[in-house]
Order: sequence, then structure tokens, then C-alpha cells
Amino acid sequence: MKFKVLALFTVLLVFLAACSSGGSKDEVTEIDFYFPVAVGGDVAKIVDDLVADFEKENPDIKVNARYGGSYSETMTQVMAAVQGGNPPELAVLFSIDLFTLLENDVIEEMTPLFDEKYFNDFYDAFMANSSIGDKVYSLPFQRSTIVLYYNKDAFKKAGLNPDAPPKTWDELVDYSKKLTLNGGKDQWGLEIPSTGYQYWMLQALALQTKENIMSEDGKETYFNAPHTKEAMQFYVDLSKKHKVMPEGTIEWATVPSDFLSGRTAMMYHTTGNLTNVKTNAEFDFGVAYLPSNNQYGSPTGGGNIYMFKDIPKENKDAAIKFMKFLTEPERVAQWSIDTGYVATRKSAYETDALKKYVEEFPQAIIAREQLEYADSELATYQNGEVQKIFNDAIQSILTGKSNVDESLDKAQKDAEKVLEPFKE
Repeated sequence: MKFKVLALFTVLLVFLAACSSGGSKDEVTEIDFYFPVAVGGDVAKIVDDLVADFEKENPDIKVNARYGGSYSETMTQVMAAVQGGNPPELAVLFSIDLFTLLENDVIEEMTPLFDEKYFNDFYDAFMANSSIGDKVYSLPFQRSTIVLYYNKDAFKKAGLNPDAPPKTWDELVDYSKKLTLNGGKDQWGLEIPSTGYQYWMLQALALQTKENIMSEDGKETYFNAPHTKEAMQFYVDLSKKHKVMPEGTIEWATVPSDFLSGRTAMMYHTTGNLTNVKTNAEFDFGVAYLPSNNQYGSPTGGGNIYMFKDIPKENKDAAIKFMKFLTEPERVAQWSIDTGYVATRKSAYETDALKKYVEEFPQAIIAREQLEYADSELATYQNGEVQKIFNDAIQSILTGKSNVDESLDKAQKDAEKVLEPFKE
């Protein structure tokens, strides 16, 4: 009898162990993480590697990393998932999408999720697009500014000092003229892209002239302010008056290719392309602040991590753990090294990895130093519509279809109409 009871007990233990083992598999929490790629290089592969490392450390969490294409394509997919009742836990979207996401009431406030010391380690210039007042709504992740890339070999051939890039608009024009060969057929002096992110480029020129082109609360724009018009006129003059840049449309994606192939000696582009240029340039190149008009200036850019509402608690906890993982100083440092994006946390620059990298490749520190003169990228309510109004106006001017005053006055009027419902 005792033997039968013992045997039955043993069978029961084996059964319970099997159930327990099956249960542990069921306890794996899955979270969706959407991300875009807007620069050269294999960023998607880097993200996949990060996810693999995280899952190794956290076997009870599975991260479904979903590459969404461009920022706008990723935003479309995320909002479709939200409206379909299946919001992702996390997504990397434009930092300037903040007002749109708040307007739709789809993101979580992050202030209660992390302590103040954690937030204070991120650079102020990046937190400006991540928070409103004292409420934080997203974490800086793949962030950038615009910098000047220049071909040192081309400088030498033109009799220019390869270690002294242009510091002012006047010097930029002077250098560009010396670097433009055969009317641009052999080499342009400069290329500033004018598709996709032309508002970002004009914003940089406006900041170098006086101040930003919108209010901090996202309710006003200054598209036809004197400093914006002065900046726009300089943008036009580079091609039409000074003849140092191609006229009309200059594609965002082809500018780095033109720089790498020697089609242009200088370019304005995101720091997110730094590693791509470093890897593929067959010539010595430099990176510098954007030249000043009255002051230095560049808008920040890039994407932040957002957490979405209406997700189960266990998924929320897993998402928080993944965000902490992605923003650890050592990982932020390696992300900067691998991609060229600016390391978003101050402590990342104290890591051995980034210290060594900057020492060996000093171009990598320029973007961080320029943050002292950086301001928020264009961000308003109804941001997509306002941005399109401004982009269309700039495009119209650059292609010669309208003049600066006419086009920017109309853009301001149209933007005011869109933003009117949001003013108190």
C-alpha cells in the first residue's frame, strides 16, 4: 500500500513539473518594437543584434522588432496598429511627432516611470523635443544635428587649408566657389538637400541668423519672419547667384552618395550618416559646425522611443526594461559608434569605448559640441500638415516657381489657419 501511494505521489510530481515547465513557456511576454531607418549603413542589422542581446539577458521577454521603413512610413504603420486596436508597446518615431501623438492621446507619459537623475543625464537639446514643461513623453534615442562634411583632399587641391573649414556664411560662399569645378560638371562646392527635410535645412539657416521658426508650445510658426526670409534668400542664392550648388531639387538620399563619389566637396547632412561616410569615404574628410551668419545654430533631429497606451501591465513592465536596456550608457556609446548618431546621454561619453573612439576619430565629437548651439526641430500641432506647407513653400522657391516673400507669406498664413484651433 505504501509503495502504491509513493508511486502515485511520484507520478503526481512528474505531472506537476511538466505543467510547470509548460507554464514557463506561456509566461514569455512578447512586445512589439517599431523602428525606422533614415540614414545609410546597416542600422536594421544593428537593431536586430540589440534585440538578440536583450533576449539573451531576458529569456522571459520576446521583442518583435519591426522595421517600418522611413520615419513617415513607420508612423503610418504604428497609427494603423493603434487604430486597429493592437497598439505596439514601443516605437521609435520622430521626436517632433510628440504633439501629434498627444493630440491623438495614444502615448504614455514617462515621467513616473524613471527617476529625475535618469532624465537629467540626457542632453537638454534632445530633451526639448521629448517633454512639455516638466512632463516627459519620450526618450531620446537615434538623435542627430546637421553638420558640415568636407573633403580635405578637395580642399588641398583648391589651395584651402584642410584643417580650417568655413566658419561663416561669407567663408562658405568663398570656399564653395573655389571648390566648384567646371561650373559644377566636375565638382560642386556644396550640396544642401532640398527634398524630404528641406524645412530642417532652412531651420538651421534661420537659427544661424537669429532664432527658431516656431514657438515652444507648438502653436505658432514664424515662417515669414525677417530672419526666416533672410535664411531662405541665402539658401536660394547659393545656387542661383553664387552658382556653387545645383539648382532646383537636390535629393536627401543622394547627397551622401554625391559626397562619397566626389560630386560635391562639402555637404550639409545629418550626423546619423557619420559612420556611413567614415566607412565608405576613400578620401580624408572633416566634420565641422555649420557656418554662422550671426551665430552658430542647428536644429536637433532624429527619433525618440515612445510607449503606447492600453497595453497589459506585464507588457508595460517588459517595455520599460527594454527601454532601460537600450539607453544604458555603454549601449548608447556603442550605438553612437556603430551608427554615427550623437550619444544622447552625457554618461555615454565617459565610457571607455566612446572615449577611445573619439580619441581615434575626433570628427565624432563635433556633433556633441554643437549641441551647445542647437535648438528643437520644427514641431507643432498638426505637424505633418504644417511641415508639408513649409516644405512645399521652400521647394517652390528653390525651383523658381515663386519668390521668397510671396511663398513664405502664404506658408505662414496657411500654417496659422491650421494652428488656429489650438490657440487659447
